Amino acid sequence: MSFVEPLMRRNFLEYASYVIVDRAIPDLRDGLKPVQRRLLHTLHTMDDGRFHKVANVIGETMKLHPHGDASIGDALVVLANKDYFIEKQGNFGNVLTGHPAAAARYIECRLTDLARETLFNPRLTEWQPSYDGRRREPVALPAKLPVVLLLGTEGIAVGMSTRILPHNLGELLRAQVDYLEQRPFTLYPDFPQGGLLDVADYDDGRGRVRCRARLEAAKDRKTVTIRELPYGQTTESLIASIEAAVQKGKLKVAQIEDRTAEQVEIVLHLRRGVYSDEVIPQLWAHTNCEVSVSSNIVVIDERRPVEMTVSEIVARTTDRLVELLRAELRLEEADLEDRRHYLTLEQIFIENRVYKKIERATTEKGVRDAVRRGMEPFREQMVRELTDDDITRLLDIRIRRISAYDIEKNRRELGEIEQKLKAVRRKLRNMKATTIAFLDDLIDRYGERWPRRTEITGFEEVDVREVAVANLKLVWDPETGFLGTDVRKGEVVLQASEFDKVIVISDDGSYRIGAPPQKLLVPGRPVHIGLFDQKEGLRLTIVYRDRERFAWAKKVHIRSFIHDKEYELIRGREGKVDHFALGDDGSELHLAFVPKKRQRVRDCRVSLAEIPFVGLAARGKRLAPKPVARVRVLRP
Repeated sequence: MSFVEPLMRRNFLEYASYVIVDRAIPDLRDGLKPVQRRLLHTLHTMDDGRFHKVANVIGETMKLHPHGDASIGDALVVLANKDYFIEKQGNFGNVLTGHPAAAARYIECRLTDLARETLFNPRLTEWQPSYDGRRREPVALPAKLPVVLLLGTEGIAVGMSTRILPHNLGELLRAQVDYLEQRPFTLYPDFPQGGLLDVADYDDGRGRVRCRARLEAAKDRKTVTIRELPYGQTTESLIASIEAAVQKGKLKVAQIEDRTAEQVEIVLHLRRGVYSDEVIPQLWAHTNCEVSVSSNIVVIDERRPVEMTVSEIVARTTDRLVELLRAELRLEEADLEDRRHYLTLEQIFIENRVYKKIERATTEKGVRDAVRRGMEPFREQMVRELTDDDITRLLDIRIRRISAYDIEKNRRELGEIEQKLKAVRRKLRNMKATTIAFLDDLIDRYGERWPRRTEITGFEEVDVREVAVANLKLVWDPETGFLGTDVRKGEVVLQASEFDKVIVISDDGSYRIGAPPQKLLVPGRPVHIGLFDQKEGLRLTIVYRDRERFAWAKKVHIRSFIHDKEYELIRGREGKVDHFALGDDGSELHLAFVPKKRQRVRDCRVSLAEIPFVGLAARGKRLAPKPVARVRVLRP
């Protein structure tokens, strides 16, 4: 045991770290999981402007990804269906209906212009060996977009998970401009399925959003058409949830017609006597027409998983964009300086006939020394010191080029380089303006290509109890004494929904409150079976006779209860209810006394109007000083 335990601890920690960092959680820098990064890098290396068979792309990616072709193919289809970075040709499935993609040998793809422009720069990429050491792969792509918010992603690792909702490209770019100009900004998700979105609880990516389908009621209110889906739903899953609600009696829909093609169109034909204003709230409450989606942003930052907000990610990715643009400008500046330096050397070398000095040299070293001595008088004209590489480049100039050398062309090219250098250095001096100009250019060219698809609005909370259908029938069988939804023989005494509370009061003064029972044995005979309002309670009046047959009356207000607990309106249940009424009853009663010898007063009349409300445990008010044989209501 002492040997196995540390081995398990070490191996499990290594496995957990690998799954977190290298499988399931996206990197903050480029917003990609390793399989996505390898796919895009492979497409970049294969890119020749034409479409490539997906099977080919998968095969090339397997040289970098050690987890099989199925995971690569699935990741490619998901990434392609987001439309931003991979242009597709053929059947890549349908995110609206949930239909899968065709086989990899039938479909083709290539990088989009946006991907080519914003994701790749080999000179700014940090590389690492592939899993077998034969190739190299990028540690992270030099992405110039907040990809992690653009694409959105989900991942489950060991002990943690991430769910990042997708956002709109134009809004992300404008938020980056606002960040650079130190203006406040707010970002909300945008889903490819469209639909409606309530962002009241989004909390900058730390909360949740509520998504609804876009519903359209016909003028006659007899059909409801679903035009857009909530996030994470397909037409199949949505129809399945509607069918389940119909089977449970929560929804009154006669027929479901799926007409979805390029756009979602699911037509719900309602039952006779049912209208759209009644059914639409039930669709929100009982089906996937409304879903709640939680946001939990976990990303890899410097090889460690961290929780972040949307605003923090925008700030970090924008700072990274500034550094990437600065690095590109410095590379461009260095390239222009090299070009200017070489053109100057070439001009000196040819115009001053330095190449003539190598004619007497007999060795390679002599040739190089002759060039160095010949260039020495012109050191002040050079951009930088002459190096051995520079001498090699000068010696590689062909005689034909020397004889056809155009001095004016050389000077024009040097002038153009000078102008470009000034422009680059001007950009480097004001990186804020340079970055904003870059973002504005992306917005102008790509913003309208991906407009917002999900409408942001506010939702009223739908009370499930209020829109519930009273689809449960309670049957009372007087022969057996059973009451409930599973009782087959008897009289239907009440219709209720699954959320209702039912109160059953028996003639012995006992009562209970609970959910609609399946099969409940009621003691004696029920005097009241009805729905119990949990907010208002129940006010009632009863008249009963005890064991000595004295008549009592009490009015009570039932407010609270314990589910399915049996309570008593008559203390010890030693009596029988003669009169029951809901509310504050003011009926007039005739009481006939038990006959006795030489009895002069044989009956009396009493009014219940003056009977006060008392607690449940109280006996109430005695109505007559003598035992009562019969109670009759004269005037209700």
